[in-house]
Amino acid sequence: MFLVYLIAAIFVIVLFKIAVVVPEQEAFVVERLGKYTKTLEAGFHLLFPFIDRIAYRQNLKEEAVDVDPQVCITSDNVQVEVDGILYLKVYDPVKASYGIDNYRYAVAQLAKTTMRSEIGKLELDKTFCGRDSINDNIVRALDEASDNWGIKVTRYEIRDITPTDTILEAMESQMRAERIKRANILESEGKREALINVSRGNKQDAINRSMGERQRKINIAEGQAKSIEITSTATAEGLSLVAEALSVPGGQTAMGIRLAEGYIKRFRSVLERCDVSVYPEELAGLAVVADLVKNTVARGGKS
Repeated sequence: MFLVYLIAAIFVIVLFKIAVVVPEQEAFVVERLGKYTKTLEAGFHLLFPFIDRIAYRQNLKEEAVDVDPQVCITSDNVQVEVDGILYLKVYDPVKASYGIDNYRYAVAQLAKTTMRSEIGKLELDKTFCGRDSINDNIVRALDEASDNWGIKVTRYEIRDITPTDTILEAMESQMRAERIKRANILESEGKREALINVSRGNKQDAINRSMGERQRKINIAEGQAKSIEITSTATAEGLSLVAEALSVPGGQTAMGIRLAEGYIKRFRSVLERCDVSVYPEELAGLAVVADLVKNTVARGGKS
């Protein structure tokens, strides 16, 4: 009975040694007696017991590797601390296993040196706005160097660029001065625009006033001309009627009576405003004569 259990245990051990299940997006590197034999892809595989062994297990997924912060010096001799993150993928498990001992560490160190080189080519101000070009240059350099390692560097991203405290204070002072300068420029431009607008408004107001005054004078002149025209027309018509009335029989007599009445009325109003009244001798019977003439005209009109 013990022998049966022993045989079963040996069978199970051997089964575990020869049966291998490779997960998706992984690759197993198999060695036979210490020498590379084959690469197992995803699925079920059988190995020779005690001869074949799985030497390396490589992950074929894209993975991210942190690049530790490091001090870099820009072209204008300013120290900045830069860190980033590296994305890579194994495309050849054999080269990744035998081409280098630890490809993650090697790629991270190469990224650091390349990043120091790229930062040293730029001034401090350009490092903040030139991140895309820095990332592309680092990826290109890493991709060329890591080809023998069986890995593909897909992209690199700079996370932070941190200058020293002294540089930060200087940058803050510069930014404050720049903001004050821009504020003064904007304020002066605003004042200039305001003065321009005011002068334009005054100019337009003067033009409008002059045009209004011109139109007012034109209207007054036209009104006066129209009034004179109407007055002269009415006067002409009145004189025409008077001439027609004078040409009628008895018209001149009536005109004389009308003038005499006006004279008497006017003379009376003058006498009423005076304290002392002096009557000419000729006016004694003027009223009687006027009445006689009026009565005569009246009888002549009836006949």
